[in-house]
Amino acid sequence: MMASTFQAGDADVSRTQVASIVADALERGACEEALVATYVWGKGKGGSPAGSGPATLHKILLGTEGLNAILASVVNTLREQDAEAAYAELRGRIAGFGPSFYSKFLYFAGKSVRAASGTQPLILDQVLARRMRSLAQAVGRETGYDPDGSIARWVWRDTNWSPHRYAIYLSFMQAASRQVAATHSWPSNATPDLLEYALFTTSWVESAEAT
Repeated sequence: MMASTFQAGDADVSRTQVASIVADALERGACEEALVATYVWGKGKGGSPAGSGPATLHKILLGTEGLNAILASVVNTLREQDAEAAYAELRGRIAGFGPSFYSKFLYFAGKSVRAASGTQPLILDQVLARRMRSLAQAVGRETGYDPDGSIARWVWRDTNWSPHRYAIYLSFMQAASRQVAATHSWPSNATPDLLEYALFTTSWVESAEAT
């Protein structure tokens, strides 16, 4: 049986706990606190082999002028427009804060702030981009439109996804979630983030890229 969407992450903080922390912070207008919660959840206490972690977070918090106002504006864009527009507004605005963390911040913000239109934000990081690449390569081979997988590798690269690509990802995940919910092996009331979590934590699609 697949693990719960709310299983604890690297920093021993569950998604439910982070969503609660972020909701409280946004209610008080403390958007920097919301960012810290999502960053710690995403990176864990010690950071990653690439070197990002507490030191990088410190630089983000001290090195970005008007950080709280930037984040507040992004949350307002999510509320008044959609996840794609909010994602676009974050691009290049905060040094050291890359696309995968745009989506983590937006995902948790979206738990308390409903987008005016479209799908609620989901997490998109390198792992999930590679899952999407594997699926796209399998379809490309079957249809003959991308026999060597080169288009899928370009479209679903490891980072720097455009706002348009993020919107396509959200649309795909929403449609796929509805499709699997129609089967007997998936909860009928499951939200798209359960599918996102499943793709992140399983490796069954890796075989598509290897064949």
